[in-house]
Amino acid sequence: MPAFKTLEISNPNFENNNLRFITVKTPHLKGRGDICVYVPPGTSAGDTLPIVILLHGMYGSAWSWAYGAGIHLKVNEMIQNGELPPMIIAMPSDGLWGDGSAFLPLNGFNFEKWIAEDVPGALRECINGAKKSSPLFISGLSMGGFGALRIGAKYGTQFRAISGHSSITSLPQIKFFAEEPLKSYAQNDIIDEDVFETFLHYRGQLPPLRFDCGTDDLLINYNRILHKKMVKEGIPHHFEEHKGGHEWAYWSKHIISSLKFFAACM
Repeated sequence: MPAFKTLEISNPNFENNNLRFITVKTPHLKGRGDICVYVPPGTSAGDTLPIVILLHGMYGSAWSWAYGAGIHLKVNEMIQNGELPPMIIAMPSDGLWGDGSAFLPLNGFNFEKWIAEDVPGALRECINGAKKSSPLFISGLSMGGFGALRIGAKYGTQFRAISGHSSITSLPQIKFFAEEPLKSYAQNDIIDEDVFETFLHYRGQLPPLRFDCGTDDLLINYNRILHKKMVKEGIPHHFEEHKGGHEWAYWSKHIISSLKFFAACM
């Protein structure tokens, strides 16, 4: 029996550069959500490929990683050159609430479960190579970094590794980007509002993790503080700083580090 009441997938006859689009209805969104998906050419129903979920930042949507960074073109080239194993790249919307949902359960919607449960489930229903046994990874930028690090830790038993770029590390930083008042994002427990607290609470199931930030990014000091707290607490991780700001030029370059990190974790 299908897991979703409705699921629409784009016609392969009109695909461009191995990208396809899924729209699925889920109770977690009280409606429909979109997923942009890169599938390596030649993938068959019998294949089992790793799945990388990439989360966008504030103001973005399912198209952001593909049409902001050309990630599907980079991955395709790296696979062809033997630099990456074949992998599925899933790029969902955040649910399109306000300037960004922060991938949290809020205002009667569950944007967290949309990512952690519905996105992998939708892929398994209609994408060749997406199986229950597919290794699952998650990464994101800015708000998507906050979502990836937090969801990756909270659902650590299902993710093989997690990564963040220029990540919001605690909910109050949302105010730098969102028009909506901070109180509309409030959770019942700080574990769901602060990445370090999430890591502490779920440290027994944390998969390998990495994060990086540009030295000219407005979030650099918050990422440095997270790194220092993790070092003090003895939580294993990789943290890197690179030249760059809160911009696509930075993310499109350093997402490659996440993909290679994920490949190494397989």
